[in-house]
Amino acid sequence: MTSAQICICLAIAVYLLAMLGVGVWFAKRNNSVDDFYLGGRKLGPFVTAMSAEASDMSSWLLMGLPGVAYLSGLAEAGWTALGLAIGTYLNWLIVARRIRRYSNRLDAITVPQFFSKRWGDERNLLSAIAAVVIIIFFVPYLASGFSACGKLFATLFDMDYLWAMLISAAVIVAYTVMGGFLAASFTDLIQSIIMTVALIVVLGFGVSSAGGLDAVMDNARSLAGYLSMAQTHDPVSGGAAPYSTLTIFSLLAWGLGYFGMPHILLRFMAIEEEKKLVLSRRVATTWVVISMGVAIFIGVVGNGMTKAGAMDRLADPETIVVQIADLISHHGIMAALIAGVILAGILAATMSTADSQLLAASSSVSQNLFTEFFRVKFKGKQSMLVARGTMVAISIVSAYLARDPDSSVFRVVSFAWAGFGAAFGPVVLFALFWKRSNKWGALAGMITGGVMVFVWKYLIAPMGGAWAIYELLPAFIASSAAIVIVSLVTARPAPEIEQAFEDVRKM
Repeated sequence: MTSAQICICLAIAVYLLAMLGVGVWFAKRNNSVDDFYLGGRKLGPFVTAMSAEASDMSSWLLMGLPGVAYLSGLAEAGWTALGLAIGTYLNWLIVARRIRRYSNRLDAITVPQFFSKRWGDERNLLSAIAAVVIIIFFVPYLASGFSACGKLFATLFDMDYLWAMLISAAVIVAYTVMGGFLAASFTDLIQSIIMTVALIVVLGFGVSSAGGLDAVMDNARSLAGYLSMAQTHDPVSGGAAPYSTLTIFSLLAWGLGYFGMPHILLRFMAIEEEKKLVLSRRVATTWVVISMGVAIFIGVVGNGMTKAGAMDRLADPETIVVQIADLISHHGIMAALIAGVILAGILAATMSTADSQLLAASSSVSQNLFTEFFRVKFKGKQSMLVARGTMVAISIVSAYLARDPDSSVFRVVSFAWAGFGAAFGPVVLFALFWKRSNKWGALAGMITGGVMVFVWKYLIAPMGGAWAIYELLPAFIASSAAIVIVSLVTARPAPEIEQAFEDVRKM
């Protein structure tokens, strides 16, 4: 092992130990299931903002987005980022305050539990179906996070993929099992800082290696369609291909996914004071816009580095940040340590999402299925043992699914994002803003959205042409229609449910 690799290993080891330290620190602060799954609603505004955004970005921010920009220019990366930025802002603006207020009034500590209590579902059927949806989409999503971590370690240190994946999964599970929601949230804050440092250092080094900003832009302008938002660059032919309006709307639809992300909605529910959500919204939106903009520009810079001969053409453009970090590591011990921080940033991006998914999936099984639907009662510390045991069991299943090193990480992420956005997004919006909606409409919308994602992805989109759009958009529309139609043809909610809605609206 070279001195550069030793320094990189040291930096990553310090990072992993720090994450475990956070888990140990918060372990003693979990005195109840409410503390474990929602932190006792004690999150400050800055932690709320950064943990919410770090938990949704995953390795897509440091791998997927720069890779797309490197290969084909601004159009696809830019429209996707714009959709996500708009979705982020609207989610904080119209959902955060009301779901914090509503969930607190109903004493709901998970998203599925909020659904059942919102519509007076005493049988907890809504909660159970929502828990099943979370398991269906989060377990493979979590597996993709484990896989991404494994691939990173295996590539960097020539390790066996399976052992690399298991080690990284064990660290994520350990600090989340010990510290619960608070540990996941505070580690997400740390991880967002590391991700930011990684973006800044990679960008600065990349621009310098490419010959300066003017050289980067000259190269980008020389590539047909590369800087256009209406065209995309074709790296094979060297020409430009038009970007249709339908494709643009399909990419903007990524923003709809935010309304249904359980791990993000939990952050809204957990903030200590509702009025602090304004500051959280500003911090979150600013960080998302800047970080995505920098990530896209890293792709443009990387292409300029290839043109200048500072970096070979990438066989896999999603490894661009890894390759730049490797170049940095060859400039001395301090540079190698910085490269380790950058690679820890990629690891952080993945772990910040995986820990939140793990928490949401385990709460669905232990709280929403066992306790609420099957009426299994746990006493005292039993509930905490069940919560932690469920988390370990889900992790084992996810690790088993991640055992294949050739599995597609980003295909799974895209599909799971669509699944949550379509199954939960419309239900959340109608729960918060339409008094006439009822539990049957919510149930129909949840099932319709989840099923339509599968139908569109595997049966309709393969037909090509206008049908080949991102499955989230049609599934979201179908779910919304189902909620409205079924709610109108079935009985109105009970007077006390409508009164609770009015009370929350007037608060």
